Amino acid sequence: MKQKFKKIGLIGKPNHDGANSTLQNLHSFLLALGCDVLIEQRAGQQMPIEHAKLVDLVEIGKLCDLAIVVGGDGNMLGAARVLSRFDIAVIGVNRGNLGFLTDLDPESFQGAVEQVISGEYREEKRFLLEVEVYRHEKLKSSNSAVNEAVLHADKVAHMIEFEAFINNDFVFSQRSDGLIISTPTGSTAYSLSGGGPILTPDINAMALVPMFPHTLSSRPLVVDAQSEIRLKLSLNNDDNLQVSCDSHIVLAVMPGDEIVIKKGDSPLRLVHPKDYSYYNVLRKKLNWGNPLY
Repeated sequence: MKQKFKKIGLIGKPNHDGANSTLQNLHSFLLALGCDVLIEQRAGQQMPIEHAKLVDLVEIGKLCDLAIVVGGDGNMLGAARVLSRFDIAVIGVNRGNLGFLTDLDPESFQGAVEQVISGEYREEKRFLLEVEVYRHEKLKSSNSAVNEAVLHADKVAHMIEFEAFINNDFVFSQRSDGLIISTPTGSTAYSLSGGGPILTPDINAMALVPMFPHTLSSRPLVVDAQSEIRLKLSLNNDDNLQVSCDSHIVLAVMPGDEIVIKKGDSPLRLVHPKDYSYYNVLRKKLNWGNPLY
C-alpha cells in the first residue's frame, strides 16, 4: 500500500458555482474522514464555511501531502506549475470541459477520494518544461509549462522566421506561424489540434509541432526529453513575438532572441484511483470506438 494522506489541500475554480458546491461537499466529506483540510484562499473566500483554514497555493504545497483541484484542465495546469515544486500528490475533480487531467466525477467522487487517501491509488510523474528567453546571451525571462511552450506572433496568420537546434545541432530553419513544443501531458491539448502525435505519459519525450509551416515537407518531430531545444529568432521578424506557457504565461521575445526549452527538474506527482486507465480516458474524451452509424 502506498502513502496514506491526512493533510489535504482544496483548490477550486474561482467564481464557479459548480466548483464551489463540489468544494463544500469535499470539505465536509474529508472532515468526516478525520482529515486536516486547508482551502486555497481565493476559493475559500467564496465558500460559506465557518472557521475554514485558508492559505495560499504555496502554503498548500508546503503543508499538505495531497491537493485536490476542482475545475477544468486549465485550473489543474495553473496549480501544477506551482505544486510541482513541492513533494505533494495532486488529483483533479472535473468541473470543466474535456478533463484529461481532472478525472474524478463531481457527482460521485466520494468512493474514489476515500480510496486514494487510504493509500489505494496509482501515481505517475509528469515532467514540466522549463522555458528561458535570452537576449544578447543574458537571461531576460523564464517560466514553466505542464502542457506546452508555443512560439507565436501576437497577430493571427503572421509568419515567423527562426532556426531550431537540438543539443546544439542545427535541425531546421522555418517560416511558419510558430512552433509548439509539447510534453506527453500536453500531447492531447494544443499540440493534438495542430496535428501532433499523442505521447503516452510514460514516454520520456517531447514533440515539436510546426504551426502552418510554409513548406509541405515540415512534419512533427519527437525527441528525447533530455534534449535541449534552442530556437533562434531571425532579425527579420517583427517585434511583437511571444512564447506562451500553457496559454497562461506569456513571455515577450524580440528579433534575435534565443529561446531555450528543456525538461524541468521537478515533476508533478499526479495520482488516480486504482481503476484509472489512460487509454480509457482517450476513448472517452476523443470518442474512439463509437459506432460508425
